[in-house]
Amino acid sequence: MDVSFERTGERRYATVVRLPGRHPRRMDPAPGYDDQIPHDLVHYLVEAEMGLTSGVFGRAAAGGGGGFNETVEAPGDARRRAREQRRLKKREAFLNRSDPGDMGRSEHLAGLCDLAWRRRAGARTPAWAERRPIPPEDRPAVDRVLARLDELVPLWRDLPVGGSLTFTWPRTTPSPVLPS
Repeated sequence: MDVSFERTGERRYATVVRLPGRHPRRMDPAPGYDDQIPHDLVHYLVEAEMGLTSGVFGRAAAGGGGGFNETVEAPGDARRRAREQRRLKKREAFLNRSDPGDMGRSEHLAGLCDLAWRRRAGARTPAWAERRPIPPEDRPAVDRVLARLDELVPLWRDLPVGGSLTFTWPRTTPSPVLPS
């Protein structure tokens, strides 16, 4: 599965998931745009670096929805599209039952990594987070992800509108694509 983070506007980005043999699925606009590093990219790095196979991106790789919508109309009539939506919901429910902990762990670590990176970079953090320490048990995971963020922030920051960073799940090294 390939995952792309596309800069779609001055303050917008999209997350695109491409599985072999299927239409691409995207979230556009994706949540949490930031000039330094978008929210979904932090999630991707947390899940890939920590081996969380049942988070947002692991579920998408396993055929779950993950909040991504097909970029083209599903082929066939309305009944066929409705069946496909039900199948996707059933798959997502199964994946949630099989390992619900990864999703929560991903959310938890993504929030901590975002805060830790911003503090270290001298960037603005929300007022509620000013005194929130990184729990000692999470420090090794946060440090691993921060090392990846340090590599990727300059790539994202320098990406022009229309450009993207594409990863092959679960790799953490992207292939930057510039607009043509």
